[in-house]
Amino acid sequence: MVFTTLLAFVGVTASVAQAASLKPRVTCPNGQNAQNTVCCDFFALRDDLQAHLFDNQCGETVHEVLRLSFHDAIAFSKAQGPSAGGGADGSMLIFPNVEPNFFANLGISDGVGDLLPFLQNHSTITAGDLIQFAAAVGITNCPGAPQLEFLAGRPNATAPAIDGLIPEPQDSVDSILARMADGGNFSPDEVIALLSSHTIARSDHIDPNITKAPFDTTPFTFDTQIFLEVLLKGVGFPGSANNTGEVESPLPLTVGADIGEMRLQSDFAFAHDSRTACTWQGFVDEQQAMANAFKNAMAKMAIIGNQRSALVDCSDVVPQPVPASGKHAT
Repeated sequence: MVFTTLLAFVGVTASVAQAASLKPRVTCPNGQNAQNTVCCDFFALRDDLQAHLFDNQCGETVHEVLRLSFHDAIAFSKAQGPSAGGGADGSMLIFPNVEPNFFANLGISDGVGDLLPFLQNHSTITAGDLIQFAAAVGITNCPGAPQLEFLAGRPNATAPAIDGLIPEPQDSVDSILARMADGGNFSPDEVIALLSSHTIARSDHIDPNITKAPFDTTPFTFDTQIFLEVLLKGVGFPGSANNTGEVESPLPLTVGADIGEMRLQSDFAFAHDSRTACTWQGFVDEQQAMANAFKNAMAKMAIIGNQRSALVDCSDVVPQPVPASGKHAT
């Protein structure tokens, strides 16, 4: 009887899956197929971003736009209410002379400047959608990155967010976890998953004497190297010492234009804190686990301040990512 019931359940599940795969799709004016007509305009935006911003490469603009997607979204507070910020609402682009001037957003104006022309040229797409879609598209150029979910339909911001909502590298683990819980109901594990983004990040401003300082030795590959290297013993700095938010790096040697590795104070603290150390260490050489956790956390991040039920799934417009290299963390 149990076996018969199980077979019946499997049959129902297969039927549901088949029905989902046969869900009607629309043909866009450009001939592309999409799940919804809302998604059609994103094909042209995708191709424009890849050709004229990212150059189909995991370069500096990908880093900048991914950072912008986080800073725009986390500017939200359950405790302080809607007047604090709208979350993933594009306020960084709508008010480019306000939030980008906050100290925690130092350098974010590069990403804002990158995207403003696309906002003008693709007038049917809102600022919040543009930021999150650009991040989803850009990261697919980085080997090993997951294909992020993208939901469309965020309304444009009506006011800028207040200052003080962006976590900074000199903040304590307590402070960052509290801010992330207030801003997006993120658990400690989800915070570490979001920090996977540091595997393709570089710093231009923590040390005023150097730019493009990577956080691991593979800043153009979405891999687990960041989780290994942060655990290594620090021996020095890629530039000057005593910079706010920076601690000693295990690989600081700068040779000519090749800047040595920078280690953030907050990354080091998370790697050793009892609430997050197991998750941090558990990602070492676990590419798929890290990528899946990042994808899930980003799906949550990208819709902060919005109702999921009011958005349209356009994930099929996001390109397939470049596959992981298959190399082990060393």
